[in-house]
Amino acid sequence: MATTQIDITEASVYVGTYAKYNDGSIFGKWLKLSDYADRGEFYEACAQLHSDEEDPEYMFQDYENIPKGLIGESWISENIFEVLEALNNLDENTLEAFLIWCDNDHKDLSSSDVSELLEDFENDYVGQYDSDEDFARELIDQREDLSDFSKQYFDYASYANDLFCGSYWSEDGHVFYN
Repeated sequence: MATTQIDITEASVYVGTYAKYNDGSIFGKWLKLSDYADRGEFYEACAQLHSDEEDPEYMFQDYENIPKGLIGESWISENIFEVLEALNNLDENTLEAFLIWCDNDHKDLSSSDVSELLEDFENDYVGQYDSDEDFARELIDQREDLSDFSKQYFDYASYANDLFCGSYWSEDGHVFYN
């Protein structure tokens, strides 16, 4: 299952309110998070957008380019701007690998320190390969104690299977330490 690529710079939220929704209206507006310095400024824009309500209860009806765990229908993470800024500094391939790692290792972007997460990720991430067998082949090619003759008869598929039953895991070509 391929991870959908996201563009952190295009993180956007469609902001309506529960009152309008309950009255049969989906009136709201897409707000691009990069237009705001922090969560407070974002909520000020939400308040201006729905200034016709005395105490609006915001409803985040849709969102795009935001990693899972940072937003829900009625909440937005306290550290969303910090997380988006940190992730914006990653190249596309590393971002994809990081999000796969977070999803599979059940890391919570909304409550974890993003700097610590990125450090843990760097320790766990091995790299990207065309297949598990290609990764196994690279490991064997690095061994100096095996002759070229023995390498040509080596069972890379079985070795890869053993590697990924214990020490490593992979998804979409990204390989990680267990």
